[in-house]
Amino acid sequence: MQQNTILFTGGSGLLGGEVQQLLPDAHYPTSSEFNVIDYEKMQAFIADKSIKLIVHAAAFTSPPMIDKDPKKAIDANIIGTGNVAKLCMENQLRLIYISTDYVFDGNKGLYKESDPVLPVNKYAWSKLGGECAVQLHGNALIIRTSFGPNEFPFPKAFVDQWTSRQSAKDMAAKIVNIATQTDENVTGIMHVGGPRRTVYEYAKSLDPNKEIGELSIQNMNFSVPKDTSLDCQRYEQLIK
Repeated sequence: MQQNTILFTGGSGLLGGEVQQLLPDAHYPTSSEFNVIDYEKMQAFIADKSIKLIVHAAAFTSPPMIDKDPKKAIDANIIGTGNVAKLCMENQLRLIYISTDYVFDGNKGLYKESDPVLPVNKYAWSKLGGECAVQLHGNALIIRTSFGPNEFPFPKAFVDQWTSRQSAKDMAAKIVNIATQTDENVTGIMHVGGPRRTVYEYAKSLDPNKEIGELSIQNMNFSVPKDTSLDCQRYEQLIK
């Protein structure tokens, strides 16, 4: 897969900034150039380009803000993703959709791709809505994952929430591997992440010398799943 045949949505975001370091010649349109709510504008953007793959990472991602304004999540995460899927269908493009580990209820952990989903907040429901649209496109891969800034941005971290979260830098490298090393035979769902650990342990792994306080999910005013760690064997077997 040549870099200039890849279009990445969400290039100004946390993950997109890291991907641009690895794939500088790919296309990273702004939200005004490639507005996922404006289907005609999306078509116009790709008309004079040899796009073969869209990596769709653009999303409204704040759970507390989505609880306050779920309509915005419907537009960005469900309708917008549906438009991207339609664009890929009509133009015979491969689609890689960046979803979330929050589609699981968090009661079990080490979730496989085949495990049943049950979101616990509106953000996760909106991302699952995007997954439904992507599933209708035959040449598509859904990546469920979790990532954060390369430096932990908060003074405290959960000691009672487990995750497979990785830094945006590490996750970008894995996304690039998938985008450039897989073809249309790799479809469906793939879990991508690091080892199962608490958010506190993840935060300390980014900078062992940084002072980070302890926090409980019981103290939050929005729903937080307890254990959304992922079984990533499919990725590990595919990408050597």
